[in-house]
Amino acid sequence: MSGVTVFVNERPVSVAAGSAVSAAVAAFDAGLADRVAAGEARVTDARGIEIPADERVRAGSILRVVVRARQGVDADA
Repeated sequence: MSGVTVFVNERPVSVAAGSAVSAAVAAFDAGLADRVAAGEARVTDARGIEIPADERVRAGSILRVVVRARQGVDADA
């Protein structure tokens, strides 16, 4: 399987073609990927629209990881 370059927080990352967003984030920063998996951070596309961690990336995808400022039950209220 060939590799593609995607951008995570403005940095280029190489992943296998067809990789999930979560794999691209993990290639960028494993700790940040753990925070996404735990719900402490979310991933958005270049437009700021949240995308699921299991969505597949394409060459040139632009991903931004946003860490939630507040934790707890009412964090999204």
